[in-house]
Amino acid sequence: MKNGKWKRRMKGIGSIVLALWLFLVDCGVATATPVITSKSAILIEASTGQIVFESNSEEIRSPASITKIMTILLTFEALEAGQIALSDAVSVSAHASSMGGSQVWLEEGEVQKLETLLKCVIVASANDASVAIAEHIAGSETDFVGRMNDKAKELGMVNTHFEDCCGLTDSEQHHTTAKDVALMSRELITKYPQVFQYTTIWMEDFVHTTSKGESVFTLSSTNKLLKQYDWITGLKTGFTSKAMYCVSATGSKNGMDLIAVVMGGPDSATRFQEAAALLNYGYSVCQLYIDEQQDALPQVAVKGGKEDQVPLSYTENFRFLDTEKSDLSGIEKIIEVPKEVEAPVAKGSTAGYVVYKLDGKMLGRSTVVYGEDVEKATFKDIFWEILKNYCI
Repeated sequence: MKNGKWKRRMKGIGSIVLALWLFLVDCGVATATPVITSKSAILIEASTGQIVFESNSEEIRSPASITKIMTILLTFEALEAGQIALSDAVSVSAHASSMGGSQVWLEEGEVQKLETLLKCVIVASANDASVAIAEHIAGSETDFVGRMNDKAKELGMVNTHFEDCCGLTDSEQHHTTAKDVALMSRELITKYPQVFQYTTIWMEDFVHTTSKGESVFTLSSTNKLLKQYDWITGLKTGFTSKAMYCVSATGSKNGMDLIAVVMGGPDSATRFQEAAALLNYGYSVCQLYIDEQQDALPQVAVKGGKEDQVPLSYTENFRFLDTEKSDLSGIEKIIEVPKEVEAPVAKGSTAGYVVYKLDGKMLGRSTVVYGEDVEKATFKDIFWEILKNYCI
């Protein structure tokens, strides 16, 4: 048998085996850790950031177009801050229109709504649209890339440095890791879940309007998991000859959001298959405990204050990700707060903690704060309090 035919047959067999394994995992029959052939990978749960699986996750690699996750994140930040609006008219520069690689063929001087350009970036991975947005937000791609690197530091992406906003650069200075990609993916989908209304678009038309007239361009998603995996919600693909095939895939099932990052895949099909395998593995072994903290908290006595007591407040819902198939109904919740506090008391300052334990092992804790300010009582306050009690 010729070598080419043999490789194609083996690849086909591999796909069938993987499909069978995914089916068994989904049915709860198989939970074995997936075998990853791509250069690096990681799987995390989005709300906790907990790592479920990793393989060479801190290996420095070229990110290709998954660079655009940071561009998209900064775009949503600018929208939230009111610096830009989806309805903004964006004029395409000569620099933006000159981008190669994946593009939507924007022309110099063409004007498009920001939302249209955002769809071009998210759906079709358009380099020209990425640069146009970057220039609209920061004035130049160079200044925007500076913001990208600042944000990477803020998120703790210690092995990341960007040289452009779209991922065309293949120099050693433009690099990241699967773990860092998961960090910025998590920031994007947890802070701006509205991104899913764009990442789930399969195909959509937009109109080029230039001096040459109007023409329709059809955006087609680069994320083939939208048609291959039931619980997919996004996020971004990438490819260059140096980076090879990459994807950051987000899924949502039974209220749990997972992020699977695959970098350095040998071919397009493998990156999607391995991302789906990671997501299915996560859904087979993970269960999420969420305490919405509706239980009433006690009030704390205040010594020497204008008020005798101060209420307490929760700061956030407690979340715990279990991967050991534990019986989470046995979680014990212990409120640790003082019986008395001395005035003055500042609203929002830490009062204590709610500690969560299972089988005697501490799972974590959440902070409890004082719900009101309580000023220190003056001599006059004390005098009138005594007088009031005496008169009564």
